[in-house]
Amino acid sequence: MTPTFYAFLLAFCTVASTVTGTPDGQRKNKKDETAQAGISRQTDSLNYGLVKNMPLFYQQLKQQLTYPMAWGNTTDTDFNEWKQRARQVLTDCMLNQPPAPASYDMTVTDREERDGYTALKITFNVSGWYRIPALLLVPRGDGSFPAVVMLHDHGAHFSIGKEKMIRPFRTDGETLQDAEQWARQCYDGQFTGDYFAAHGYVVLAIDALFWGERGRKEGIDYDGQQALASNFLQMGASWGAFINWDDVRSAEFLASLPFVDKERVGCLGFSMGAYRSWMLAALTDCVKASASVCWMNTTEHLMTLTNNQNKGGSAYSMLIPNLRRYLDYPHVACLACPKPTLFFNGTRDKLFPVEGVKDAYDIMRQAWDSQQAGDRLVTRLWDEKHFFSRAMQEETLKFFDQWLKQADRKAE
Repeated sequence: MTPTFYAFLLAFCTVASTVTGTPDGQRKNKKDETAQAGISRQTDSLNYGLVKNMPLFYQQLKQQLTYPMAWGNTTDTDFNEWKQRARQVLTDCMLNQPPAPASYDMTVTDREERDGYTALKITFNVSGWYRIPALLLVPRGDGSFPAVVMLHDHGAHFSIGKEKMIRPFRTDGETLQDAEQWARQCYDGQFTGDYFAAHGYVVLAIDALFWGERGRKEGIDYDGQQALASNFLQMGASWGAFINWDDVRSAEFLASLPFVDKERVGCLGFSMGAYRSWMLAALTDCVKASASVCWMNTTEHLMTLTNNQNKGGSAYSMLIPNLRRYLDYPHVACLACPKPTLFFNGTRDKLFPVEGVKDAYDIMRQAWDSQQAGDRLVTRLWDEKHFFSRAMQEETLKFFDQWLKQADRKAE
C-alpha cells in the first residue's frame, strides 16, 4: 500500500467517523445544522433505513408539521373567512374531483315494509361519471322528515358496505348472514340505520368505492387497496378523496328528496365511517349536524412505531395528499364549527391512543368555544373498545333528536 493511498484512507475514515457518530469526542466538537434546528440526526442510518414500515427520520418529518392553516395558527381573525380559505386548501389537496351529476335520476328497484318505515333499494347518479346502488329507509306518514347519511366502516371487510348500516333484504342468504354477523361484531347486534328509521329519520347508505356492490370485479383482495390508491394518484386524483366526494353528493341527494327537510340533514359513522362523517360535515354545509364514533386523533399520536396507522393498506382510503402540510385531523374537523357535532371514542380502543384523542378534543373545543358554540360540541371517552354499543347509539340518537327534531317539538 503506497503512503499516499494510506494517507487517503486515514483521512477518509476520520471524516466518516464524525458522520456516523464515532468517536464521541469528535461528534461533540462538530457543529450540526440539524441539531441547531432542534432536529436530531439518525446515527445508524448506514445499517438500515426503515423500522416497522417507518423511515428512521419519521420524527423529523413530524417535527416539520406546523399546520399553518389551522384556526389559531393563521393570521385570520374572522372565523368565517378562515373557514372559506381552509376549506379551499382542503379541496385543493383532494386533487381532481368527479363532476356533480346533471340529475340524480333516482330509480326504486325493490321495497320492503318494516315496522314503521319502508326499506327501498334504489340507484341514483352520484356523479356525472357513475351511477350507484343504495339503501334508503323512509318513515311512514306525511312529512318533511329529518334525515341521516349512514357511513359504513372499513374493518378490512369488503364483501358488504351499506349493509353494515341497514339490514339487507331479498338478497342471498350469505349477504344477510354476513351483515348480521358484522352487526354483532361492531354494532352490538343492531343495524344503526334501522334503529334511526324506527325513530322517524330518513336514512341513506351507500357503498364506498371498493366495498359491497362497488367492489372488485375480480373478487376481494386486501392488497388491491394499495394498487387502487396508486392508480388514482397516477391519474392526478385520490381514492380517499373520491370516497369523500361521493359522500358529499349523497348528502346533497338526500337533502333533495321531497320528503326530507333539507335543513335537518345529518351524518353518522363508526370507525372509517366516523372519519367520513366529520370530513363530510367539514366539506359541505348541506350537513347540519354530525356524529363520529371511534375515529379522531392527531398525527403526532397516530404516526408511531406501534400504531396500526403505519401499516398502510387500510389507511389509503382515508388519505388526502399533502393535507398534513396545512391541517391536522382535528383542524379539518373544525371546519364544521359551529354546527352541532359529536365525537365518541373508547378508552380501550387500541387503534386510537387516548392521549391523542384528548389532544384532538382540546383543539376542537378551543374552536367551538371561540365561536360561543361550546354547547354544540359533544366529546366523550367511553369505557369501551373499538365498538359502537347500543348505549352509544342511544346517546347518539338523543343528540340528533336535540338538534334535528327541534322543529318537531316547536310545532307540537
